[in-house]
Amino acid sequence: MLLVKDMHRNRIIFLTLTLLLISLTGCFTGTVAPAVTDAPPPTPFLPEAIPTEIDPPGGLVEAVPAAAVPVVPAAGNFPVLPLSIDLLRSRTYAGSDFVIEQTLDSGSNYSRYVVSYLSDGLKIYALLTVPWEPKPPTGYPVVIFNHGYIPPDQYRTTERYVAYVDAFARNGYIVVKSDYRGHGSSEGDPVSAYGDPGYVIDVLNAVASARRYPDADPNRVGMWGHSMGGYITLRAMVANQDIKAGVIWAGVVASYAEMFNSWFRRGAGPTSTSARSWRTDLVDQYGTPAENPAFWDTLSANAYLPELTGPVQIHHGTGDSTVPYAYSTLLDEQIRAVGEVSELYLYPNDDHNIATNRDDALTLSVVFFNRYVKNAAG
Repeated sequence: MLLVKDMHRNRIIFLTLTLLLISLTGCFTGTVAPAVTDAPPPTPFLPEAIPTEIDPPGGLVEAVPAAAVPVVPAAGNFPVLPLSIDLLRSRTYAGSDFVIEQTLDSGSNYSRYVVSYLSDGLKIYALLTVPWEPKPPTGYPVVIFNHGYIPPDQYRTTERYVAYVDAFARNGYIVVKSDYRGHGSSEGDPVSAYGDPGYVIDVLNAVASARRYPDADPNRVGMWGHSMGGYITLRAMVANQDIKAGVIWAGVVASYAEMFNSWFRRGAGPTSTSARSWRTDLVDQYGTPAENPAFWDTLSANAYLPELTGPVQIHHGTGDSTVPYAYSTLLDEQIRAVGEVSELYLYPNDDHNIATNRDDALTLSVVFFNRYVKNAAG
């Protein structure tokens, strides 16, 4: 575990060592874009660009870590439910060609568009950025950007996460931020992310669509997710082999057993009827995670961590009152226990959006993607 005790105090040391490492490994040569430390200064901090996470609303208790080593789901007479990881893995994600629906004002060194693509027969909208720098021979690297919970009727394609998208876009990445079904102008109904696979399916079809995009390198695709988007990212990375690396901020990345312990308490958690219904229905049929752990493991990405498609970098503020930071520390332990690569950064007393250390966390995220996506072998 990499514990950041004082990011402001150590920032100069870290960036100096990063520049030295990059220079020694030749990352500035050829057609590779400059690393993040050569980019323009980060976009000024704008509070209105920071999303407010409200899923689940309140009722939060301290997480009680489960066993650090994931247990591969045992064979049983369980149906393969839509929420199960095995069904996600068995599906085909064809995506479609992006259709430009609107050309937006450009960023500092990249173009911005609202595009659409197909997922489960639904027309899903997304924000697409494309760099201006010369295209590498194999195409630009890609970051699939998974936003956290925003009330679907309040969601707008071009609002919130502005500085986050910019950090990757101006460093030479195509960025695709899906609106998910039922969000903004996207077709379909919004769902409970934790009780329905719809948003994960939309994101995996975004991966497939990005790989079809003529200017993209289909073999250099990374994924970033915040909060609910971290849950989506982890599930996508155990379900699909096309994702080179993932970065998760304040992610809902615990197993279902752990979420029942610390999130889905009786009388707390998501308040919509559908969100209550999926838990009640599954518990009525299969029992609680304590009563039937093998069944609930079939739904938990944590039980499939040996199948991760690449390294994971994890960020969390210890003052987060929305998602317990113990979820991130436990995930880091679980990934390392199965021999996969994980980096964990904790920010003392920082909040769910890592607002105080946002620019440092973005720098670390870009450097991580540069190492494992941009500069990775095809």
